[in-house]
Amino acid sequence: MKKGLTTMIIMALTAASCTSSDKMQNSDDFEYCNERFADLQMLRYKVDGFENLTLKQKTFIYYLQEAALWGRDILFDQNGKYNLEIRQTLEDLYANYKGDRESKDFKAFEVYLKRVWFSNGIHHHYGCEKFIPEFSREWFVEQTKCSDELAEIIFNPNIMAKRVNLADGQDLLLTSACNYYQGVTQKEAEEFYAREKANGDQQHPVMHGMNSTLVKGKDGKIYEERWTTTGKYGPYLTKIVENLKKARDYAEDEKQKEVIDKLVAFYETGDLKTFDEYSIAWVENTAPLVDFVNGFIECYGDPLGLKSSWESIVNFKDVEATKRAEKLSQNAQWFENNSPVDPKFKKDKVKGVSAKVIRAAILGGDLYPSTAIGINLPNSNWVRAEHGSKSVTIANLTHAYAQAAKGSGMMKEFAASQEYIDLMEKYGDLTDDLHTDLHECLGHGSGKLMPGVDPDSLKAYGSTIEEARADLFALYYLADSKLVEMGLLPDAEAYKASYIQQMMNGLLTQMVRIKLGDQIEESHMRNRALIARWAFEHGKGKGKDGKDVIEMVDRQGKTYVVINDFEALRNLFGQLLAEIQRIKSTGDFKGARDLVETYGVKIDPALHKQVLERYTKLNIAPYKGFINPVYKAVTDSKGNITDVTISYTEGYAEQMMRYSKQYHIAQ
Repeated sequence: MKKGLTTMIIMALTAASCTSSDKMQNSDDFEYCNERFADLQMLRYKVDGFENLTLKQKTFIYYLQEAALWGRDILFDQNGKYNLEIRQTLEDLYANYKGDRESKDFKAFEVYLKRVWFSNGIHHHYGCEKFIPEFSREWFVEQTKCSDELAEIIFNPNIMAKRVNLADGQDLLLTSACNYYQGVTQKEAEEFYAREKANGDQQHPVMHGMNSTLVKGKDGKIYEERWTTTGKYGPYLTKIVENLKKARDYAEDEKQKEVIDKLVAFYETGDLKTFDEYSIAWVENTAPLVDFVNGFIECYGDPLGLKSSWESIVNFKDVEATKRAEKLSQNAQWFENNSPVDPKFKKDKVKGVSAKVIRAAILGGDLYPSTAIGINLPNSNWVRAEHGSKSVTIANLTHAYAQAAKGSGMMKEFAASQEYIDLMEKYGDLTDDLHTDLHECLGHGSGKLMPGVDPDSLKAYGSTIEEARADLFALYYLADSKLVEMGLLPDAEAYKASYIQQMMNGLLTQMVRIKLGDQIEESHMRNRALIARWAFEHGKGKGKDGKDVIEMVDRQGKTYVVINDFEALRNLFGQLLAEIQRIKSTGDFKGARDLVETYGVKIDPALHKQVLERYTKLNIAPYKGFINPVYKAVTDSKGNITDVTISYTEGYAEQMMRYSKQYHIAQ
């Protein structure tokens, strides 16, 4: 959740399949859809406008994308201790197998390898459960001659079963397979960082633990192993730094050069105060067309929400589309003042909120292949309060998702009426984009912590609460007449498309991403379930004429969501937003736990079974990911870059194998 200040993941409602040939093209023959396997579908995104950039900007992007790709192995290792060894073993077999590549075992092996690539490890990228191979253990061991230990890790469902375990009442570190802690219990880790925070700067606290592995030595002492160019992940961070330094020569202004200098210094020293200095320089550098994120950012992969996974995105501004986001950022104080939360939890003065719509040029680390459609950074609460934040909506990714969603049959199967379908088809793309803008630009940037409240006080529930807070902010304001006045929505009916999608997704369709019998684990999904189920329960008898605000109706064995009173639903969203802001602002762990465990976790098995059966008939892949474009530097006889070309023809397996060869360092 990026310390609670993060991304909005595309909703399950937009999940879709391509045509029978797994391809979908637009008028200029660009292919958005490519390949499908397991529950996954690969898409392409087009970097429109790259050809119009200056040579300096293209070269800047070229070196930044090299820096983005060098962090891939860091994420694999962060996600699990054995991931790199397993990947290497799988890739060696894939490249050198001499047997029947059409055999059942090999075809199942191919799917497994593609899933490992997609998830950056052996656990599902979203649900965090370990996926078990459908090829035989005997066949695999015979082909690879791997050790019994490695075979056990791959094939035994009880070993390293969850990458991130959030189950209440369990030791979340000992039961999670992520590689951020070694031999340390949850209690020991929490006590370690409580001491670190108590001894640190209380006014401008650093984000303790974000760039280190917490280790218990043989002597029983607990210490941090920092991720620096001379420490853990040193060879990869050195490569990243080399390319950042090359990119520096092509930065658009002096402030951007300072951003790179601060980031390099952080990678070299691991000093968290330097990271705050970098964050301040980055958030204040709003003039350049080209921008990037590169670093330890996401904390969803840590059950305690402290350790940050490595990620990168290189991008440039969509100038025309940014005008929409700028309208919101320019009115940030109005939205803060008119929020339904308690005044004491509001910011007196909203500072430095910048928003833009961007086109992704490359995705790396925890943003690849599965990625977000919006980002809001930095994560530090005090940096945001004193220096502001940057919010982006990634236009070419949302467009690729939209192209893939056409003709999927999801709305027809799950929407309660043709009226709902018409609303979503007419307004859905617009309200989705605006929801992302509100969520990232204003939602995450709203509200404040009360003095002395630890930003990490909500612990394992912090991610869910923060995402719910941003989503509710967006939902509440989508129905406000202010958006029509600002020209962001065409009329007072448009917001209903977003409300229908929210309730249908939270109560029904997102369950297609969960195996029958499992509960909800992922923070974004818990957030959406929490909002929808809370509104459903608290809306009983609160609608017009005493009706329920939301109904779950049965029609010939199929359940549909009906909203009887949209205005009352908006009021419910406002009430829940006020409560969740109170929880966030006061650090009310019990309040967070009660909300999430009551509304965000459990699933009705009968309803789940019904939804899965309906969804299966549609033949849709519930998860999407992206294949990156390929950049090549054209040089003259002296080695000077004279042009940078971009191509979209590289296949998924081809790209993954190339990355493993080109951006891997043998240890």
